[in-house]
Amino acid sequence: MIKTVHLSEIGKFDPVTLKSHLIHDSPYFKILIFNFTAGQELSLHTHELEGQKSLHLLSGRGEFLGPSGASQPAQAGDLLICDISEPHGFKAHTEARLLVTIAPPI
Repeated sequence: MIKTVHLSEIGKFDPVTLKSHLIHDSPYFKILIFNFTAGQELSLHTHELEGQKSLHLLSGRGEFLGPSGASQPAQAGDLLICDISEPHGFKAHTEARLLVTIAPPI
């Protein structure tokens, strides 16, 4: 099966609530998109799973959040890759779109 998705057409921005949209879900990987308005945050969190995760900032600016309060500036085009069990998060400085992929071990 081939699936085409136009990311620019997915989801809305909400100044009150962070919006996320599930794009694809299978036993092999999951894809989500998060639409942030300036100041919204996906707080630092972990998952009790094995595998890896990528966070790709499609547009906007912000910061990737990491363990022990560490953060890294992020701009459109930046990609963070980590184990799913590693603490991770994101805070938007401007309106931003974040594409997240999750791949469990096969």
